[in-house]
This record gives sequence, structure tokens and C-alpha cells, in this order.
Amino acid sequence: MKPIAQQTILITGSSDGLGKQTALALAKQGATVLLHGRDQQR
Repeated sequence: MKPIAQQTILITGSSDGLGKQTALALAKQGATVLLHGRDQQR
């Protein structure tokens, strides 16, 4: 498996709650994070 900093990860439900926290944690570790959420304004 590649190191986290070399990975691109898609997070669904990323505008709130667990999805948002997961996306933030992965980004802080250096991953490229693609976000998808239903609420565009969040």
C-alpha cells in the first residue's frame, strides 16, 4: 500500500459529521482528498 501522502481518497458525505472529520484527518496526514456532499453550501 502507498503511503497516505501519495494517495487520492474520495470521501462521500463530507459536508458534515463523520465524513467531514474523516476528510480533515486524511488531509492533515497529506492525502489528496476529493469531497462529495449533498449540501453545496457547507
